[in-house]
Amino acid sequence: MNASVVLFTSDLRVHDHPPLCAALGPGRQTVPLFVRDPAVDHAGFAAPNRLAFLADCLADLDRGLRDRGGRLVVRSGDPVAEVCAVVREADADEVHMAAGCSAFALRREQRLRRALEADGRRLYVHDGVVTALPAGAVTPSGSDHFAVFTPYFRRWSGERLRPPLGAPRVVRVPPGIRSEGLPARPPAGEVSAGLGTGGEDEGRKRLAYWLDGYADAYEEGHDDLAADTTSRLSPYFHFGALSAAEAVHRARARGGAGAEAFVRQLCWRDFHHQLLAARPEAADADYRTRGDRWRRGPQAEADLRAWQEGRTGYPVVDAAMRQLAHEGWMPGRGRLLTASFLTKTLYIDWRAGARHFLDLLVDGDVANNQLNWQWMAGTGTDSRPNRVLNPVIQGKRYDPEGAYVRRWVPELAGLRGSGVHEPWKLAGPERDRCEGYPDPLVTLPDGLARFRRARGQD
Repeated sequence: MNASVVLFTSDLRVHDHPPLCAALGPGRQTVPLFVRDPAVDHAGFAAPNRLAFLADCLADLDRGLRDRGGRLVVRSGDPVAEVCAVVREADADEVHMAAGCSAFALRREQRLRRALEADGRRLYVHDGVVTALPAGAVTPSGSDHFAVFTPYFRRWSGERLRPPLGAPRVVRVPPGIRSEGLPARPPAGEVSAGLGTGGEDEGRKRLAYWLDGYADAYEEGHDDLAADTTSRLSPYFHFGALSAAEAVHRARARGGAGAEAFVRQLCWRDFHHQLLAARPEAADADYRTRGDRWRRGPQAEADLRAWQEGRTGYPVVDAAMRQLAHEGWMPGRGRLLTASFLTKTLYIDWRAGARHFLDLLVDGDVANNQLNWQWMAGTGTDSRPNRVLNPVIQGKRYDPEGAYVRRWVPELAGLRGSGVHEPWKLAGPERDRCEGYPDPLVTLPDGLARFRRARGQD
């Protein structure tokens, strides 16, 4: 035996890839393997936007490996069975993979370890591949995880991140290892029209371009909805086409307040991963229950559909929801606004919103999507669980001229200035120019009063 297998999961790159570098020992052959797991489809996580981005990432990973003399082996089926089959075909004695934090990833790792050890093989699980700092690397006194971000950020910032690894020069794959064809993108009609292109090459270009041209404006401008100065790199981190650890090093080397604000956002990502690793049930259950009795029934379902379709009557909320439908992505400020509106103004279960986001978001994952939803619903780690974001105030603050709203809500394109955020106040010919844009589903005072009653705050 002088061969290894590298199981790629959420780490679809060749740069800064500890499992791949560890598998490429002197004189060793290596099988780079990706397994399409039908359990992901059955669980409802194989959304078309992510499948399209995944296809781009796998094609780019295959190109990167072929440039180094290797190739990507693709299989479909139970990952444990497929890895063991490839191990036998290659006569490999070890398997390398990145550590995950979800209950699904942990079960997969445990099953794979048992199967390999029973066959006399070894599994090596590498930390700090999907995140900048491994989940559980820092813990507070008396607990297995941080439940508050600020002290986590202080500890996280003081830790020494591993140095980035270069891409391997040569990848030697044993001959005769069977592979399926690379998966194709879903039909265009199933994918958001404005979805971006995936892959490590594209991600690295975008990171370099953003650091050079936009990082300096990030601290003050990342919430400016119309300016769109966010990095838009979250899909590449989600699929591991970019290394979070390498991005932190590069941002710190760039320096400046904007780069540091970007690093803080990457720390938020790590924060949610360490929380989910410690409390995997938080993917579906309240991290901190508030005794909510969420609205149900026909009217709540109609309100949910209006929210999903961007027809709530609150322009900045509708603009963000329509951007999500068109691009499979929306900026962080839009996510906060839309989540607050659904859970607190409409008082609809956060799980319904999280499910819709996972159906569309190209960067949707269990840690960041579910735990950010819980943050806004007040069932997560927010120290102010009953805060409610007012969409009119937020719209005027982060889209003061209404450019973002007019971009995504064409019914309001004829309105000028901040008045676009309150079209229900218009009358006569001005209101007629709104081209059928709906009245609000609920007034903000009524929504706030309902939420406060539900939380016992009245």
